[in-house]
Amino acid sequence: MSGISRIAIGQLCSSSSLNRNLETVKRLIGKAIDSDAQMIFFPEATDYISRDAAHSKKLAYGSPLFVEELRGEIRNVYEKTSKKIDVAVGVHLPPTVFEMEKGENRVKNVLLYINYKGDIVQSYQKMHLFDVDVPNGPIMLESKSVQPGHSYADIVESPAGKLGLAICYDIRFPEQSMELRSRGAEILCFPSAFTMRTGEAHWELLGKARAMDTQCFVVMPAQSGQHRVYEDEEDDEAGKRDDSQPRRSWGHSMVIDPWGRIIAQSSQGSDTELIIADLDFTILQSVRTNMPLWQQRSILNKSLQNE
Repeated sequence: MSGISRIAIGQLCSSSSLNRNLETVKRLIGKAIDSDAQMIFFPEATDYISRDAAHSKKLAYGSPLFVEELRGEIRNVYEKTSKKIDVAVGVHLPPTVFEMEKGENRVKNVLLYINYKGDIVQSYQKMHLFDVDVPNGPIMLESKSVQPGHSYADIVESPAGKLGLAICYDIRFPEQSMELRSRGAEILCFPSAFTMRTGEAHWELLGKARAMDTQCFVVMPAQSGQHRVYEDEEDDEAGKRDDSQPRRSWGHSMVIDPWGRIIAQSSQGSDTELIIADLDFTILQSVRTNMPLWQQRSILNKSLQNE
C-alpha cells in the first residue's frame, strides 16, 4: 500500500437488543461514508452484549439475521449511491447443527470482513478467550459461553491496506500479531470490549506495544459505557432485573501508527462516536526502512537454527 487511506471507527455501547444495535451501526456507516472513509471498523460483540452465558447463547440465534440485514444495508448503499465502504464488525454466531449434535452449544466470537458489495470475504474466530480473575475486578470466564477458534485468518486485501484480523484479548499475545505481520499485514485490528479495570491499566499500552512490535498501524474499535443488557426483554418486570453488577466497557477507541503514536482517538467519556483517521503509508515505509526489525529478526532466527 502507498499514499494515504482514510478509515473510520464506529465506537458504540451495544445493548442486548440486536435491532437497536443494528440501527446504530447503520447510522455510523452513513456518517463514515459522508466522511469519505474507505472502510469502517466496529467493536467486538457489536450485535449484542448479554447478561450472562445462558443469555448470550439465546441471543446468538438472532445474530445471523443481524449479519444478513447489515450486509443488505452495505449492498444497498453501494447500489443506490455508488459509494463504496467495507466493514469489519465483531459479532456472535450460534453453534452449527453438527456442533450441537456433538454436545457443543457455545457461541462463536467472530470478526467478519464484509466488502462494499455485501459479501463476507473473511471471517476470524477469536482464539484467546478471556478467562481471568482480575484483582479488585470481575471474574470473567468467556469460555463458559464461547468456543475458541483454532486458526489465523488470511490477510485481507482491504482498500485501506493489508489487514490482519484479531479480537480483544488476542492483543495480549504478541506472537499472534507477529505472525500476522509475517504474513504481510500493514494494519492490525483489535475490536474489543475491555473491562474498566484492564482498560485503564493496559488498553493504550498494549496497542502501542503491538504497533511497535510489528511496525503496523493498529486499529482499536471499542465498546464504551454501561450496557443495557435487558433491552431485549418484552416483559419489563423490575423483579426480574439484577443491575447490582452492571456491565461496563472501557471505550477509548484509537488508531496508532507504526511508530507508536496515537493518530486518532475517541472523545473522553463518549459512548457512541465516529472516529476518522488517515493512515499515511509513507510513515509505515519509513519506520520499516529505518529500523529493519524484520530483516534483523530473520538473520537472528537463521543463526539460532544453525547452532
